[in-house]
Amino acid sequence: MSSNRFLRTRVDHSKETAEDYLELIDSLIAGSGEARTVDLAENLAVSHVTVSKTLQRLQRDGYVTMQPYRSIFLTDLGKDLAESARQRHTLVYDFLIALGVDRETAETDAEGIEHHVSKQTLNAMQRHIDSRKL
Repeated sequence: MSSNRFLRTRVDHSKETAEDYLELIDSLIAGSGEARTVDLAENLAVSHVTVSKTLQRLQRDGYVTMQPYRSIFLTDLGKDLAESARQRHTLVYDFLIALGVDRETAETDAEGIEHHVSKQTLNAMQRHIDSRKL
């Protein structure tokens, strides 16, 4: 077995949490004008402490800015990563729909797959979708 496969999976899992948070922050800001710790905890079904620790990491890594008892904001880097994750999600979702998967299942499955799929596989998915449009 190749240890590279396991390393990639560990790296993917680490990025998955960041991407989920950034996507949600972006959605909350678009929907209500702000993202708060309490909103993240509620939407992700995790504790306030978990959210606070993750936000500290995201701030340290340059993805968000925040101040105590204030809204959370995405930096340009955070916006870019959120958009990239959203595009991968949409592509995986569209691919699953093209395969005949029902919408609810496709949405749920895309949420997991989007974080672990290679660029090569994404390109193949896009080619498949494009070929169906001809």
